[in-house]
Amino acid sequence: MTTTKRRRSLGRTGWPVIGMAAAALAGMTPAASAAPGDGPVWGDCAGKDAPADMRCAAIEVPVDWSRPGGPKITLNLARLAATEPARRIGGVLGVPGGPGANGIDDLKRAAADLTDLRRRFDIVAYAPRTTVWRDRMPPVCGRPGTTLREPRDRREYTALTTAMTRAFTACRDADRTGLFGHLDSLSAARDMEAIRKALGEERLSFMANSYGGVPAAAYARLFPRRIRAMYLDGTINQVNGWADQALRALPVREKVFAGFTRWCADTSACALHGRDAGAVWRRLVRDADRRPIPVTSTRFGKGELTGWHLRSFGFIADPGPENSRWLAFAEAVDRARRGDGSGFADFALGNAQVWAMPGILAMTCGDGRGYAGYRELQEYLRKARKAAPDFGTAEFDRLGCAGWPLPVANPSRPLPVRGLPPFLGAGSTWGDLVWTESLTRLVPGSGTVAYDGPGHVLYLSGKKCPIRYATRYLTDLTPPAPGTVCPAE
Repeated sequence: MTTTKRRRSLGRTGWPVIGMAAAALAGMTPAASAAPGDGPVWGDCAGKDAPADMRCAAIEVPVDWSRPGGPKITLNLARLAATEPARRIGGVLGVPGGPGANGIDDLKRAAADLTDLRRRFDIVAYAPRTTVWRDRMPPVCGRPGTTLREPRDRREYTALTTAMTRAFTACRDADRTGLFGHLDSLSAARDMEAIRKALGEERLSFMANSYGGVPAAAYARLFPRRIRAMYLDGTINQVNGWADQALRALPVREKVFAGFTRWCADTSACALHGRDAGAVWRRLVRDADRRPIPVTSTRFGKGELTGWHLRSFGFIADPGPENSRWLAFAEAVDRARRGDGSGFADFALGNAQVWAMPGILAMTCGDGRGYAGYRELQEYLRKARKAAPDFGTAEFDRLGCAGWPLPVANPSRPLPVRGLPPFLGAGSTWGDLVWTESLTRLVPGSGTVAYDGPGHVLYLSGKKCPIRYATRYLTDLTPPAPGTVCPAE
């Protein structure tokens, strides 16, 4: 590749984790607020890009569900009413991911793909308590407690947890909302039940995406008989535990990376064309572990790229439009092996700081995401490196939660044996299918649709084939046959 060609930066591909922390919330203003048990007062929605027939409302829920008479927060709701009310079946509640994503924004984006589903259902979305927290958390909660890196020994692990505990404590002390210790998915599930009651529905159908699978599973444990149907789209399976989910995903990542190396060997535009791209990557990571690469990020300052940074944040499974992400990755690797790590700088250093922000981590640590101690980290690393030599490493999200100062409110626990209807899951064979399928297998009679291409949260991405299966399931409650596959679109 000649030096006259424009350099690509991995940071320009829009790393979603950084975007989650920095995204602004949409301004959807409800007409009025209702307390739990009262019906919402629906009115026009303020804000841009809302469909003309969308209506908005709000309900109040307790900050702390163990103190129902205590302080309250307001959850904004939005609804698209069924277009054939005489044939209406009920309501479908979207459970957004992130965590911190605003489900009302999701509904606006997906409205055009909901035409068939809306014939028989009201589609309801909400901004969860994690979105409320993101909008109101104190500035100190957005300051990283440290810059994450994989601990090399117990001393470094202790230093990491100490720094993060200090950051969490400062965030909690500055919090005036009371939400800091109540962002767990059990609290979110009780919010979902308050929405069901406010809507006056005996049972609800649900569409959960990404991290939304965690509150969806919590709801299934607490209120199994209030679920008419549950569609899970690229959801994480917290029921089986975080280590289980990471270990399931690692071999898939290795397989996709092998696909990248074959693509590079066949593509002259790939900066590593003519070399063994896999061997170049492994050498780069090994050398960076021994001698970190100094870099300067225009957004995140000076730092060093270790092998852990590269394993955690370097490779993106989705090749992107016209393979743009894979082209950028190959070029970044080619430059990094010559000592120029700038192609990874924003990407890696940014996430190493974002995932050390106590306000971001507070939205997941209460769900048991952190390592329980150095011994657990070591045991996970032993299994991870065996499962995926190229990518087995300490998980960045769990490293930050290792310093969580409060009891885990929502530990991993089994789902109830009785009372649940069959679920439907969907996921990409390039990534999240293994998570979703591991969750649907826990519920007898459930099914999973495999999407044979890259992607995450297929319904919101407008993938027509998974949408058809989801609509059919939500309507007639029949999951597709085992082995159902949707081709890439």
